[in-house]
Amino acid sequence: MSAMNQDQLKANVGRRAASYIEPNLTAKSVIGVGTGSTANYFIDALADSKNKFYGAVASSEATADRLNHYGIRVYDLNEFDEILYYIDGADESNGNLELIKGGGGALTREKIVASVAREFICIIDESKQVNVLGSFPLPVEVIPMARSAVARKLVGLGGQPVYRHDFVTDNGNVILDVHGLDMSNPTKVEDSINGLPGVVTQGLFAKRPADLLLVARKSGDVDEVRRQAAF
Repeated sequence: MSAMNQDQLKANVGRRAASYIEPNLTAKSVIGVGTGSTANYFIDALADSKNKFYGAVASSEATADRLNHYGIRVYDLNEFDEILYYIDGADESNGNLELIKGGGGALTREKIVASVAREFICIIDESKQVNVLGSFPLPVEVIPMARSAVARKLVGLGGQPVYRHDFVTDNGNVILDVHGLDMSNPTKVEDSINGLPGVVTQGLFAKRPADLLLVARKSGDVDEVRRQAAF
């Protein structure tokens, strides 16, 4: 069997994630859906089961549009105290299932939806697994008037922020992609950046890491890694 290309890997892990959604038509079966190319493959796979669960909460307008395209009911998160699963991709994952997310710019809504999910299932291909986070620049969502002020503070933290030109988040804010940060303690970095005035949030999911990591391998296998087994 020949090795899978990246699109095939994403489709494979998306199908595996969809298999976790068991038939349940009560409101307790609402799932959160992430944003990005891997999440899109999950949505494609989920379409076959759309009449077996109550509906979804979307982490971006683009995700809501894709869910609606398949006839999957999309709800406002404010209607629920808790959702069953949050399924999303990541730009990087370390061995503790701490993540960098936000390459697609939806990091704030992704973080909100993940915070109310009973279980966060992260779906990636094997190229996203790293020993130490940080090769992928850390996205930071910033209120526009604070862009330069926050950038200077990020330089003071050891980072090299780059303004993401011609991009505005669904929340009307801008993104600074930060290179070169010391990620040996992701939780500390997360707290430090969140404390800067003007920062909405950043793409480190260290305080709320994934509970389950599904990793698509070029061999065609999908590995499952539980967070408690990673420490």
